[in-house]
Amino acid sequence: MRRGRPGALPRGTAERALTSVQAAGPAGTDDDRAGPGPAAHGGPARERREASRLWHVTLSVSGAEAPVQEVRRALEQLAHDHPFLLTSRYAGDHAEIRYWEEARDLHDAAAVALRLWGEHRSSAGLPPWEIVGLEVIDRETYHQRVAEGYGPPPAARMGVHPY
Repeated sequence: MRRGRPGALPRGTAERALTSVQAAGPAGTDDDRAGPGPAAHGGPARERREASRLWHVTLSVSGAEAPVQEVRRALEQLAHDHPFLLTSRYAGDHAEIRYWEEARDLHDAAAVALRLWGEHRSSAGLPPWEIVGLEVIDRETYHQRVAEGYGPPPAARMGVHPY
């Protein structure tokens, strides 16, 4: 029988690998103060985090004429509820929303974008317009287009603006 501290290894053997369990913070969110969890040791969460990329999304919607003040108020509410929105441009019968989305691939980013307008129509008071256009490009392509002088105008003016 070997004597010593519980879990101690005999001299000259390899060290034990220490692992930690990441505690859940408020409302089930991960608490970074708990230290690295399984993701820091190459677990599935780390692989997912490394695989996600940034995608620039431009969502265009259109429909029947609506009062411009109501469209503006609805887009401002959407931007307040979801601060990831960079720029919204609008008129009485159409609007364009631009933002960055973090997703694993183009399909995931497009799926989120296609749900955005419909899922927030009632909460933000958005007009009952339909999606008429969607562009999803990766970060590198976005910056390349801007550098070459074509592509979407830079989203320097953040907020909600008329056309």
